[in-house]
Amino acid sequence: MQLDLETLRSGLTCKCPRCGKGSLYPSKLNIQLNKQCPERGLDLSRCDSADGPAVFLIFIFGALLVPLALFVEFTLSPPLWLHAALWGTLALGMTVCALRPVKSYVVALTYKHRPDMFEK
Repeated sequence: MQLDLETLRSGLTCKCPRCGKGSLYPSKLNIQLNKQCPERGLDLSRCDSADGPAVFLIFIFGALLVPLALFVEFTLSPPLWLHAALWGTLALGMTVCALRPVKSYVVALTYKHRPDMFEK
């Protein structure tokens, strides 16, 4: 399987998979897709990535953070409240920051493999 760099770039920059210019989101803090591309009008209303990107990130970050939390526990033995504050904040922050690009990548992959979903 070959990695498509155009699809990856479209996803990571959160831009329209058709034109590469229009933003997929109405603002920097919003994680809901626009109804259509502001540049070329690609219909995005039928493309829903659902919970896939969030679940993917939870599994990836969980696999990374749990061993790290165990290492910190066995080497430093911090109090439980510090674990909750540190790892909870870190996991939430990482997930929220990565959610938009991963969701955009799923939209770009959908556009590449199922372009009929974007037609009116």
